[in-house]
Amino acid sequence: MKHALNPFCFSLSLLMLGSTVLLAQEIQPSDYQNLTYRMIGPFRASRTVGGVGVPSQPNVFYIGVNNGGVWKTDDYGRTWDPIFDSAPTGSVGDIGVSESNPNVIYVGTGEGLHRPDLSVGDGIFKSIDSGKTWVHAGLNDVQQVGRLIVHPSDPDIVFVAGLGHPYGSNEQRGVFRTKDGGKNWDKVLYLDQYTGAIQVEFDPNNPDIVYADMWEHQEGPWENAKFSGPNSGLYKSTDGGETWKKLTKGLPTADQGLGRIGIGISRSNSSWIYATVQAEEGGGIYKSTDAGESWTFLHGDYRLWGRGGDFAEIKVHPTNPNKIYVGNIASYTSNDGGKSWMSLKGAPGGDDYHRIWINPSNPDIMLFVADQGAVVTVNGGRTWSSWYNQPTSQLYHVSTDSQFPYWVYGGQQESGAIGIASRGNGGQISFREFMGVGADEYAYVAADPKDPNIIYGGRVTRFDKRTGQSQNVAPEAVRSGKYRFVRTMPLMFHPADNNMLLFATNVLWKTLDGGQNWEPISPDLTYEQPEVPLSVGKYKTKEMESMTRRGVIYAIAPSPLDVDLIWAGTDDGKVHVTRDGGNKWKDVTPPQVSSWDKVSQIDAGHFDKDVAYLAINAIRKDDMKPYVYRTTDGGNTWELITDGMNPVGPVNVVREDPKKSGLLYAGTEREVYFSIDDGAIWQSLRNNMPASSVRDLVIHENDLVVGTHGRSIWILDNIASLRELKEATSAEAFLFKPSDAIRVRDNMFSDTPLPPEEPTAQNPPDGAIIDYMINKEVKTVKLEIVNPVDGAVVRTYSSDDPEEQYDTTALPHPTYWIKPAQKLGTIEGQHRFVWDLKYEPPRGSERQFDIAAAYRSTPSVPVGPLVLPGEYTVRLTVDEEVFEKGLTVRMDPRVKISRDEIVKQSEFSLVCYNGYHQLQEIKEIIDTRSKASKKLLDFRGSGIAGDPNIMYGSIRQTPVEDETIVGLQHKFLFMLKLLQSADAKISTQAVEGVDTLKASLEGMMERWEKLK
Repeated sequence: MKHALNPFCFSLSLLMLGSTVLLAQEIQPSDYQNLTYRMIGPFRASRTVGGVGVPSQPNVFYIGVNNGGVWKTDDYGRTWDPIFDSAPTGSVGDIGVSESNPNVIYVGTGEGLHRPDLSVGDGIFKSIDSGKTWVHAGLNDVQQVGRLIVHPSDPDIVFVAGLGHPYGSNEQRGVFRTKDGGKNWDKVLYLDQYTGAIQVEFDPNNPDIVYADMWEHQEGPWENAKFSGPNSGLYKSTDGGETWKKLTKGLPTADQGLGRIGIGISRSNSSWIYATVQAEEGGGIYKSTDAGESWTFLHGDYRLWGRGGDFAEIKVHPTNPNKIYVGNIASYTSNDGGKSWMSLKGAPGGDDYHRIWINPSNPDIMLFVADQGAVVTVNGGRTWSSWYNQPTSQLYHVSTDSQFPYWVYGGQQESGAIGIASRGNGGQISFREFMGVGADEYAYVAADPKDPNIIYGGRVTRFDKRTGQSQNVAPEAVRSGKYRFVRTMPLMFHPADNNMLLFATNVLWKTLDGGQNWEPISPDLTYEQPEVPLSVGKYKTKEMESMTRRGVIYAIAPSPLDVDLIWAGTDDGKVHVTRDGGNKWKDVTPPQVSSWDKVSQIDAGHFDKDVAYLAINAIRKDDMKPYVYRTTDGGNTWELITDGMNPVGPVNVVREDPKKSGLLYAGTEREVYFSIDDGAIWQSLRNNMPASSVRDLVIHENDLVVGTHGRSIWILDNIASLRELKEATSAEAFLFKPSDAIRVRDNMFSDTPLPPEEPTAQNPPDGAIIDYMINKEVKTVKLEIVNPVDGAVVRTYSSDDPEEQYDTTALPHPTYWIKPAQKLGTIEGQHRFVWDLKYEPPRGSERQFDIAAAYRSTPSVPVGPLVLPGEYTVRLTVDEEVFEKGLTVRMDPRVKISRDEIVKQSEFSLVCYNGYHQLQEIKEIIDTRSKASKKLLDFRGSGIAGDPNIMYGSIRQTPVEDETIVGLQHKFLFMLKLLQSADAKISTQAVEGVDTLKASLEGMMERWEKLK
């Protein structure tokens, strides 16, 4: 899969705020410029609602992913590439491509779907170069775009169905039109501040005729709250949007509970229109044969129109007006004008189809987008492309386990809970490292810290990786009705007691025996009667003032310093703390926090028991501001700490670094932030990450793990340099203390590599990550790895080192396998370099590439032997200034081998390595002689020693008098590779083999003495 990032241009002054703040701060983006995230998957898509093809380019499709940005395929869905990754938002509702000029693309942001879990956008964006670059094109406050259509012959004319704020009223909603490519917009259809537009469509044969569906609907502050009003209905314009008429004849009325309507217009006879109609009475499929003037009821099958707030897609075959397609929890088709229906594509559990696009020139080519991602058919639905090639998973929370490599877990919207390894054994992360873990899609997941094979999740299940079996161990097998459950509920082990598993409903529970027995350790911590927020507006009723409790505990933070200290926050705006294990609870709600301010996450202090941090998300009250609070006195007082954050972007999570006091991380609806001064000032840590809703952050040792709600899981490897950033910025040059490095081989597979088109993710760097800072541009940088025992330099790098050269005309394979070269940076800012924990590659060897290959991640071979685990010194020379820091190299924790055995393996490996270089010195002397004798040339041998094949190849002992330098070099490299292939006790026959080669070397040296 390709991962190109494109330049991005914006006109919004708001988007410049973050960079303006940064300029005034001590820490600059260049101070952490080489900290880059890697996406680890999963490559299983999540909810997608926007999708369109290009009739003149049948292989090209675009999709808009909820919090996943815009993706493009030019190979019928075999691979997808992100083209919107520098945008300030990843929430996308729809995409429009000009039929007359397919280079012109418009994107409507804000996912255009009302549901309990959503994100909003930044209006309209436009590209005139097929998505390479973008500009903002207005409608900043529309927040959600239901549909966007481009005039078939004029790319400057665009209609937008604006839903408006999902949790409150606003004026920028309804149908909008631009005639100048987005420079100016007219609100051409508006009813009131509560009613938005969910769909707008051209008559396919006359673009002056436009239809629009107006939908009065609002989400509420508590879970699953939905409000509707009487203004929903279908409208038509016959003058290009200047005037509109409401179409009512034959359709359900407001008194019958009319809701959302979806329409599909026949291209072959545009007087025929089909509709899915949501209504409490009379809901179903309707048809008009007079261009919408009157309607008749066709079918009431609930599968076709039910859950109308989520699904309303209906499309008509371009040449057959009796063939219809409907998207709902499955997709359905009718061949007789809607009289009878059959399932077309779907699965038990529901794929949830939101959008259907049919190529008008070749109707067998279709794009379907669903809660599972996007799929393409080229044969009318007989077969489909995959949605396991789109890393757009929506995670609610993430957690990690205690094994190596560590696994990351979380509930994935629409698909169930998953686990994926942070490193793969094949040089990359692929489908081999992915699995389901037996919990629900909204789940918190908690691996047992004593046994990573046991995984707890959801409401609550106990999953065993070894058997694949999942057991329900919830606090109640038969629910009593005393406890409330919502989509996602906290579940985690206490960091100060790895036997204690905590679970939250409206009360907090604990178990000490893996769920066999549970004990409630809190009362109901929610409001007994929370106030109804002003955002509810006209939908507020008298009954709401006395409605039953609806809140739950949404966040818990057991203290890593004290097993009896636990913080708890609710989704209706309460914060409590217990200091005696749950016997007594104290209400410590900040006075700034009011009812239905969701306490999204709490983090207990890692250095002071009186410290805690709150992330408050108030989007459900129509409040898009960020809120992070800090207490230093056990909750008696709280301080808002959000300076430096984008003023539009609710905060979902805040974490304190467990190794550096005052270093904080936060995840918002747009990006990751960090602060080195305990929240006084925040810096964007977005770097190479696309904009997405960041739902959770985990600091796993020295890695920052990011769970997004639309772009899968990302890891920022080795954040240790952020812990010394304050010191680094005050020096002209600075070498950060390297984190411990683990001896891990980059690729241990010896089979045919996965094709480049197969979706894979990047492994962490294989070796020691070395970070340094330069606060001015310098001439040269040199890096040396020194063995402090004898002072020997193990490895040397320089900024002047030439790049390794390959004759691409002679390579037997494409160059896209080759790992890009790294270079020591000399410009101002932070730099990262990775030492592979090996000695120099064998000098003068032929550079080749092993079958153990991964796309753009395959180093050349042969390589030098791995160094022994132990202590080393990193020596950095910046121009003439020298810096030194210690580095610990640790053994792969999975390996069981004694120190004596690994030392012996290293010693024998170095015998082969040094023996090769003794022979290389002789070969180089011979090669410099312009008139070498035939005896010398025969002694040298032909060619160059390269990478031997130890799986299929072998070496044979040769009499010394017949041996050649190149031949013996090849044998040394063979034996070196054999010894280095695994961390294992070397066999007796391998020892004998090395001794045989040593004897041959001695004989060759004697021959050389006579020949030279």
